[in-house]
Amino acid sequence: MSDRLWITDFKYDDRAVLVKKTGHRIPLTFSLLHDVFTWFCFYFFAQTWRTSRRVTGHKRPTIAFYPDKPRPWYFIWPVMHVSGAKLIDDVATADIVMQFDDSTETDNSIPTVRDGAILVNFDCDDISKSTVAAAFERASGYSLSVDPTTHAGRMVEKSELNAAHDGRILEGPLDEPVPGKTYQRLVDNEIEGGLVEDLRCCIVNGSPTVVFRKRRPLERRFLNENVEVLLDEPRNCYTADEIQVIERFAAEIGLDWGGVDVLRDRMTGRIYIVDANKTDMGPPVALKLASKLRATRRMAQAFAVAFAPKKR
Repeated sequence: MSDRLWITDFKYDDRAVLVKKTGHRIPLTFSLLHDVFTWFCFYFFAQTWRTSRRVTGHKRPTIAFYPDKPRPWYFIWPVMHVSGAKLIDDVATADIVMQFDDSTETDNSIPTVRDGAILVNFDCDDISKSTVAAAFERASGYSLSVDPTTHAGRMVEKSELNAAHDGRILEGPLDEPVPGKTYQRLVDNEIEGGLVEDLRCCIVNGSPTVVFRKRRPLERRFLNENVEVLLDEPRNCYTADEIQVIERFAAEIGLDWGGVDVLRDRMTGRIYIVDANKTDMGPPVALKLASKLRATRRMAQAFAVAFAPKKR
């Protein structure tokens, strides 16, 4: 699908932007317009990288996506261009084929590919919140999920769906859980200044590569409205044992490429993986432009080593 048509992914609907693929509505506000402008600044540099590769030539393998093609706001889009991989439409001839679908549960049937093609994310077909929680428990040995009918005290109710951002805190136990919702312990990830901090970990080849420290006010803990984002390295955010937990989790759900949201509980010091996304969006809007570019280069280097070595 042509890059020129990506604007058709959205529709204006009653003072909101409707994302056709997922059905999510984004209120049309001045804040949204600011975020769009900020993203276009990063997009300009990504386009420069893309043009440079076309002029100097691609020195790495070809890559195709199935069943959907990523739009420019997905992290893989600038990363593949910086790495030097060449984007093509023909899945049957590509050196690398990545499963790409925004849906929570996907049909990961493998299309016709050439012998020796590298397949990415085809083992990851379910990123629902309950699946993520179960995989985390197997990887860590302790539980995120709670039984809402027996749990006494505060807990989090959230949708099973990808990118819903609809979490809310409830007091348990409940008489009857809501269908389509999952229930988890409330992780106290508050830091100084009345903020909560998410340690968004970007995965390449099943291993943590970069971390975004995403911070926002406590009262907006479940929203994707960050007031500060800092770029960091996994070794600064997690212990060696915790990095192994993240790697085991990625293996459990078949995540070769993507992002996982990690929260650290300030009372116990434990980490909890609360979300996973195989169609990871680009660096957070609130991250400074220089850090966005640095993060993209780090991810591209790891992507090239793992999936797209130079052609001989």
